[in-house]
Amino acid sequence: MSAEDTGLTWYKSSYSGNEGGACVEVAVSTAMVHVRDSKNRCRPHLSVNAKGWAAFVDFAAG
Repeated sequence: MSAEDTGLTWYKSSYSGNEGGACVEVAVSTAMVHVRDSKNRCRPHLSVNAKGWAAFVDFAAG
């Protein structure tokens, strides 16, 4: 199953431009946060639980 077949709604950061640079997209489901490469949406995506995502965001912001 491709990432586009999962029924998730994907969001790209408002900081991402349209120049085709390195961007990620994020989708949130009931139990997981999913992250994928916006340039290659058919490749597998990364899924982490909410606690793991919160830890990542805290680390990235710090």
